[in-house]
Amino acid sequence: MPHLYKKSKQGRTYWYLRETYRDQGKVKVKWQKYLGTADTILAKFQEKEAAKKPVKVHTEAFGAVFLAHVLEIELDTISLIDSIVPRRANEKGPTVGEYFFYAWANRMIAPKSKRALKDWYKKTAIQHIRPVDLNQLTSERYWEKWSRVSREQLEEIGARFFAQIWSKQQMGPETLLFDTTNYFTYMATKTDSELAKRGKNKSSKHHLRQVGVGVLQDRISSLPLYYTTYSGNLHDSKLFHQVLDEIFGVLAGFTRDDKQLTVIFDKGMNSPENIAFIDERQHIHFVTTYSPYHVEYEAKRDPETFTILDIPKNQELKAKGQDEDCLRAYRTTHHLWGRERTLVVTFNPATKRKKEYDLAKKLDRVRAELLEFRRKYNNNEPQWRDETAVSRRYRRLCEDLYISPKYYDLTFTSHQMSFRRNSQEIKSAKATMGKNVIITDNSRWSTEQIVLSLLDRHKIERQFRVSKDPFQVRVNPMFHWTDHKILCHLLICMIALTALRLLELKLDDKYTSKVIMEEMHSFDCVLTWPEVAKKPELMLEEPTDLQAEILRGVGYVVQDAWVLQA
Repeated sequence: MPHLYKKSKQGRTYWYLRETYRDQGKVKVKWQKYLGTADTILAKFQEKEAAKKPVKVHTEAFGAVFLAHVLEIELDTISLIDSIVPRRANEKGPTVGEYFFYAWANRMIAPKSKRALKDWYKKTAIQHIRPVDLNQLTSERYWEKWSRVSREQLEEIGARFFAQIWSKQQMGPETLLFDTTNYFTYMATKTDSELAKRGKNKSSKHHLRQVGVGVLQDRISSLPLYYTTYSGNLHDSKLFHQVLDEIFGVLAGFTRDDKQLTVIFDKGMNSPENIAFIDERQHIHFVTTYSPYHVEYEAKRDPETFTILDIPKNQELKAKGQDEDCLRAYRTTHHLWGRERTLVVTFNPATKRKKEYDLAKKLDRVRAELLEFRRKYNNNEPQWRDETAVSRRYRRLCEDLYISPKYYDLTFTSHQMSFRRNSQEIKSAKATMGKNVIITDNSRWSTEQIVLSLLDRHKIERQFRVSKDPFQVRVNPMFHWTDHKILCHLLICMIALTALRLLELKLDDKYTSKVIMEEMHSFDCVLTWPEVAKKPELMLEEPTDLQAEILRGVGYVVQDAWVLQA
């Protein structure tokens, strides 16, 4: 066994580490190593400890940026965009494709303005993942690069991007959802724009100019196949008619081998011209909602005659003993838009109760206001002497409350005003509460299939909510003052939205994209500068169980303080 051995020479002590053995009773040295004096040994220990102790420690956000990098490897948007808008001979710095990547990666994680993009990336580990000259990521450089991309090139980028997405999917789409939304801007009234117009804004920002976006996405995977932009004041039915050619051009690639496709859309788009256009396509079918007003007899049927549907939601309610809340349906046929169609009326008891409660509150509010109207009119107060003006105020009140002015009848006689509730109109309105009318040409589908396909509209609405989330994608508000910049902005937002959805699919929809990005945004790398080292040492934090699961989902593991392909 090794041991310390001391030698003294000229009054100084020297230390050795040696190992001995016995040979025929004599002690012999097997090996010996010189350690030095006590002072030199102490100095060596101090130097060793100083080398281990870092002078400076710095952390950088790693996980979320790494996920964006992994998705870019799969999507290859940089190469796609650079093939359409190639680098110029004298061009330096990042390519146009790289500028688009750094923009959509940021939109995935923590949306920032182009002015703030450089400072945001400085706090991340982007230089260890895909090095870039951050001084090039300025808003001025972005405008310069974006100005090189024409509208036709933007449309080509979008079309090729979605085609590339679907070329890698194991199954093509069969049922598709089409819906629209709008995004408000702060563009001034006098600024020229064909896109930004005032209209009915879905965020209730009616005073602001807005841009409309229509999206076609797969019902099962929620991956988009196509999107289009349009003027903010264009009605949905007119938009749908304008883009039908483009939509069917996209669908044409999925209708081989007599494959039947079904498009689901809202009643705002079901004009006779649009339905006729679909009818002409042999392999394309539709499911849409329809106003109960036009099929009043069917819509007012007694719900007791409806059949309880065999769908997962009803099965859950039955298991809880809540059979009275089950979704019911009545099915028949109706001659509509020149042909015999399948008509399904659904009834949701819970929705009916909620609507009746809301109507009761609104009617009480109207009655209270009408009592005040009557007092002012009967007292001949200024501004309340004209019965036309009073009637106009009543209609405006009903518009603000989103109810019909037919629920109260106003009477004016001999400078006296009176009003009474119209029970017949209220009863008629209640008869359709909780009901929804569905029209389809898919007569072979079961009632459950028809209803479930329409209920799945919530999937595209969820994607719209993600696009408006202040901490993800965040399409609006758009601080862009030209149509061209708005189109570039919407393209990077659509790429980011698609990338987030792909991430959810890779994790089998166990977590939302928001949960994934929030978790990975807190997964940092650590840089340490030891006193004697020339370069910093880089290592990753120990991942949490969820972070490790997310990394495995995209094909990576943390090993030896770094990420490696699994």
